[in-house]
Amino acid sequence: MVRKVAQKSMPILVTGIWTKRFSDRHFNTGFSLIELLVVIVIFGIFAGAAVLSISSVGNDRQIEREAFRLRTLLALIREESVMENRNYGILFSETGYRFYIYDTERLLWFEPFDDRFLGTRALENPITLELSLEDRVIPLDRRFNEAEIEEPQPQVVLLASGETTPFRVEFYREINGGRYLLYSGLDGTTEVTELGFDGN
Repeated sequence: MVRKVAQKSMPILVTGIWTKRFSDRHFNTGFSLIELLVVIVIFGIFAGAAVLSISSVGNDRQIEREAFRLRTLLALIREESVMENRNYGILFSETGYRFYIYDTERLLWFEPFDDRFLGTRALENPITLELSLEDRVIPLDRRFNEAEIEEPQPQVVLLASGETTPFRVEFYREINGGRYLLYSGLDGTTEVTELGFDGN
């Protein structure tokens, strides 16, 4: 005697599409919105850098990379600041910069912990940077001292509202040589230009 085994019918639409949903565990391995934004921003900035590199002759590629690296990080921080409702700060020296997050409960700045993107950046010797706020050059220490590290007071602040301290940073190798200028406006928009190289 042969028994017939009843098969469970699958929920299929008229169009022939199976409507059973996948379990949530299939979607837990995706990328977060921040990670996707990081990738998009990095591709966009490097595409701009590539165009600028093709159009310029005789410039300093190393200085150029430093300027576009900071521009990329600024775009990333601005997105995170707005999405996470956090205030970020940047402390500059002549040879590098450090990132900080503001603690609204303890009312102090602290360094991001174990963040590969926002770690302290030391410029390769002899590259130097110059910071200007409201067209006024800000005196910077050659390197960060212990007092600045223990009680930081960032010169540039990126607010959770999307506003940023307007500033200009110049990267150069020789005081009278070519340089890359990074501008950041109140609304957080940035622009990189070069000055003093051949043909400029």
